[in-house]
Amino acid sequence: MKLDYCVLGTNNMDAAVRFYDALFDGTGLSQVLATDRMTFWQGPDFAFAVAKPFNGEAATNGNGTMIGLNVGSADEVSRLHAKALTLGGSCEGGPGQRGPKYSAYIRDLDRNKIVFSV
Repeated sequence: MKLDYCVLGTNNMDAAVRFYDALFDGTGLSQVLATDRMTFWQGPDFAFAVAKPFNGEAATNGNGTMIGLNVGSADEVSRLHAKALTLGGSCEGGPGQRGPKYSAYIRDLDRNKIVFSV
């Protein structure tokens, strides 16, 4: 089993799209579809999206919820962590070895928690 896709809620679609367009630049994920409610990025075997919640209520982040993205190398973990911070994301744990994984943690502009790992 593997992660097929991930959708994170947003309250500011324009800001989220700018953040993820810049973050995903050079990663193999490309924006493939945008509607007024959702924007999708896709790679060879994974899709990612940001969406305004279908029920019309505010998007919230989950306490304890985290999305893990395997990015292939320790250098890429460090690069994406630093890039996310320059794009306005916040640090939830800098790059380093944690158990069997080398990883780094950020929160995006809507405070969704993402880990880059290898």
